[in-house]
Amino acid sequence: MVRAAGLVKKFGDFTAVEGISFEVRRGETFGMLGPNGAGKTSTLRMMSGLSPVTSGELGIDGIDATANPRSIRDVIGVVSQHDGLDPDISVRDNLTVYGFYFGLDRDTARRRADEVLDFFDLKTRGGDSVDDLSGGMRRRLTIARAFVSRPRLVILDEPTTGLDPGSRNRVWEQLAVLKNSGVTVVMSTHYMEEAAILCDRLVIMDEGRILGAGTPDELIQELAGAEVAQVRPEEGQRDSVQRQLQESGYETAELGAIFTVRGLNGDRADLSKVSGARISYRAANLEDVFLMLTGRDLRDE
Repeated sequence: MVRAAGLVKKFGDFTAVEGISFEVRRGETFGMLGPNGAGKTSTLRMMSGLSPVTSGELGIDGIDATANPRSIRDVIGVVSQHDGLDPDISVRDNLTVYGFYFGLDRDTARRRADEVLDFFDLKTRGGDSVDDLSGGMRRRLTIARAFVSRPRLVILDEPTTGLDPGSRNRVWEQLAVLKNSGVTVVMSTHYMEEAAILCDRLVIMDEGRILGAGTPDELIQELAGAEVAQVRPEEGQRDSVQRQLQESGYETAELGAIFTVRGLNGDRADLSKVSGARISYRAANLEDVFLMLTGRDLRDE
């Protein structure tokens, strides 16, 4: 569905995306995981036809998006970070008017509006003002709007940023149902749990580059192992513990007051000889992958 090769985006002298390459298969949910400023939004805006490609190749559903950026809009639905909903018209009319932008006649647009309201569990709010909706409902309405035109590819930029945990889980549930319907989804996120739950495959981005790619499980196993050790030095023992970890030969990342240690070949790191610290073990996750790749915590970005 999507093929990018050597994709570059520059703003004057600043390079936001530095020659990245990736492919998105039909029917999968593909994620871009990384902190703010990683180049995720710039990449998605190029894919959406909203920002011209500086250099490189970008194809979407067989269309050369670098040469014909406007032509891809007929096959995609876009959900940006900002909802852009019109508070002066009803919830249903927000969807109907959006359908008009894609050339739907009045009856078809209204029918499609009712279909997506029903799917996103907003049918009883169709006549309400957008201002009467909760934050979670507004986000679901924004996502619903992208499906009025029945796109083959949906692009979601940080779909659950700012939502409370309950609303976020509701959006996750509905995106999972959409995936099962065969829609191809490309989404950006800085929530590692969101990426692990929703994405079939993903790339980890930082400073405009792709640092790792694969399924969530593949990335965790390859770059962090099955589990990681958390080493918390006792008072006054930090330098000693750091030296012992360096001498152990294990890959170590520093995160605040804690050292995170990866074992070799997926095995548990044997730190039984390390003194002056409290040591615990837990299952590895995508946060550990990012930490191992960049040396810093994704949540701090």
